[in-house]
Amino acid sequence: MSLTIGAAAPDFTLPATGGRAVSLANLKGKPFVIYFYPRADTPGCTKEACAFQSGLPDFSALGVTVIGVSKDPMKALEKFADKYGLAFPLASDPEASVIEAYGAWQEKSMYGKKYMGIERSTVLVDAAGNIARHWPKVKIDGHAEDVLRAVQALG
Repeated sequence: MSLTIGAAAPDFTLPATGGRAVSLANLKGKPFVIYFYPRADTPGCTKEACAFQSGLPDFSALGVTVIGVSKDPMKALEKFADKYGLAFPLASDPEASVIEAYGAWQEKSMYGKKYMGIERSTVLVDAAGNIARHWPKVKIDGHAEDVLRAVQALG
C-alpha cells in the first residue's frame, strides 16, 4: 500500500521511550517525521537511528519531531535508545496496526520463503496533518539528510 501525498495522515497513539506517548493528535499543528524500521539494535536499524540522532538538532531547529516505530517491545526500545543515546521517541507497535496504516507492513521474501514484515520506510507529515512525502523501500545511506532537505523545503 502506498500513501497518497496530500491525504490525511493515519491516526495513531503509541507508547514510546522515556515514558512518552506519541500521537497524531499531539503532533497536530507542526510537521513531523515518522519512520518505520524492522528491528532495534540490528546493524541497519542502528545506522538509520544514529543518522536521525545526528540530524536531530537540525530537525529540532525546524520544530520537527522525529519518531521511530517498530514492533519491538518497550523494554527492547528503551535498551536500544539508552545504548545509542537516542533522544527522539522510539514507539512500540506490537500489533503493527500503525505500521500497516502507514504502508510499511509488506510481504517480504528471504531464501525463497515469503513472510510479512516491516519495510524500511519514512513519512513526512505536514503541519496540517497531511502526508507531505513518503519514502518506501528506504536505503539508509544519506536518507536522514534527504528527509531533512524535504523538511526544509516545506518552508
